[in-house]
Amino acid sequence: MKSLKTLPILIVSLFLFSCNGKAQTEKSINKKIANKIEVIDFHSTHRCMTCNAIEASTKYTLDTYFSEELKNESITLLIVNVDDEKNYKLAEKFEATGTALFLNVIIDGKETQIDLTEFAFMNGNDQEKFSKELKVTLETELKKV
Repeated sequence: MKSLKTLPILIVSLFLFSCNGKAQTEKSINKKIANKIEVIDFHSTHRCMTCNAIEASTKYTLDTYFSEELKNESITLLIVNVDDEKNYKLAEKFEATGTALFLNVIIDGKETQIDLTEFAFMNGNDQEKFSKELKVTLETELKKV
């Protein structure tokens, strides 16, 4: 009879003092709020020459000047087709309905979106100018991360 009374106490104690759930939760939270910059290149299924040039120039800039940051994931590149249903929520979050270029700067879980779409269209076909200006913008934002 005495062991039946202690069984619930033992179960509750194991539940309360178990660290596995807590450790996993803390790891998940820390991973979610990692400071980083997401470079997001939105496009539609049918793309013009400038839209393709924006993606190519963005990739060139990241590969040339930020390869280490890509490796350690302090910068990530997302190429997102807004016409694909699986991307609906992300496109809606950034209000992207076609070609758009954004930086999503994440610091301590707080996101700040920087819309580079106008810049991208104005300079997308001039890889040297595009790359130089995107590099400066990313370097400035990386100092905050």
